[in-house]
Amino acid sequence: MELLEQLTQTAAISGREHRIRQLIQSEIKGLFDEVRTDPMGSLICLRHPRPRKSDSRPRKQDKGKTKNSAGANRPLRVMVAAHMDQIGFLVRHIDDKGFIRVNAVGGFDTRNLFARLCTVCPDLRDPSGDLLGVMNPGGKPVHIASDEDRKKIPDVSDLLIDLGLPPGEVKKQVKVGHMVVLAGPMQRVGHTVVSQCLDNRIACWVAIRAIQQLEKKKIAHACEIAVVFTVQEEVGLRGAQTSAYALAPDVGIAVDTTLCVDTPGVPDDQRVTLQGEGASLDMMDASAIADLDLVEEFEDVARKNKIKCQRTVMPRGGTDQGTIQRAGQGAKTLTLACPTRYIHTITEMIHLDDLHACRDLLAAYLAQASA
Repeated sequence: MELLEQLTQTAAISGREHRIRQLIQSEIKGLFDEVRTDPMGSLICLRHPRPRKSDSRPRKQDKGKTKNSAGANRPLRVMVAAHMDQIGFLVRHIDDKGFIRVNAVGGFDTRNLFARLCTVCPDLRDPSGDLLGVMNPGGKPVHIASDEDRKKIPDVSDLLIDLGLPPGEVKKQVKVGHMVVLAGPMQRVGHTVVSQCLDNRIACWVAIRAIQQLEKKKIAHACEIAVVFTVQEEVGLRGAQTSAYALAPDVGIAVDTTLCVDTPGVPDDQRVTLQGEGASLDMMDASAIADLDLVEEFEDVARKNKIKCQRTVMPRGGTDQGTIQRAGQGAKTLTLACPTRYIHTITEMIHLDDLHACRDLLAAYLAQASA
């Protein structure tokens, strides 16, 4: 879990993915044949087919080949998208008393935001100058608040950050546009892992570990694998769109988290997934409808390898699948997701069995994927 802890504790909101990209680049050395960063900041990592020794002799027809958009033969190209951005904030104003106001980057439930420690990040690449602060709404404390004051749920615009520094020091170190993230540790709780931004550092972990499985076990694969650590998913699936246009994949797999509301207070028909029941194969969400043949192929791989998985439907929200599916000539797509309780909070919770099921299913699928 050391890698997952590093991933969750590295600040990188949408449009400010510099630190997490640097960490991933250091972790994937030797796994890919080509690695590049596109103009938007997505990290594109290509792994060419690894033929079996018995496949090295010439054959009349290679079942691992397909036609690309230009009509030329090439291996099946599978794009695995793992968005590396997290929800957070940008500094929008610093007042004369040194209090910082922020603008949300991504979707927050403001009921979970106040009385929190947060981190202001003046340098995109160097965390040594980060500043710890307290995020709270402006206004009266409970001792002197009215009944109406106590009932109000603050908006993001009501929140302020207190760095505990004189106004002059704050204005010297912090500028409009600087990144702000909530501060919270990663911890083991029972059979789960709990942390901030498991959405979607889980997917980064799954993609890295799946490719490491193929590499360490010398597992052959006929497809060309393009793992893309995408940017700006939380604000509109943006990085996956440009990457998919550039790669023109035949198959697109978005790796992400999904709702797991199998908790008290939610009707059973709205739970989406069950914790501990394995990887989620999302049949549809607000951004895309999964390719049924591809879903059934994943289910067949799961059965053969005794990996738990579950079909799910997300009534709202979307993943990188949505833009991969519609880029260029289009692609067969699905979302491989990890059930997550308390999503978009700093106590997101994932069962270790589900985490490992996602890793193993992705690796097993890539090992057998061909045209």
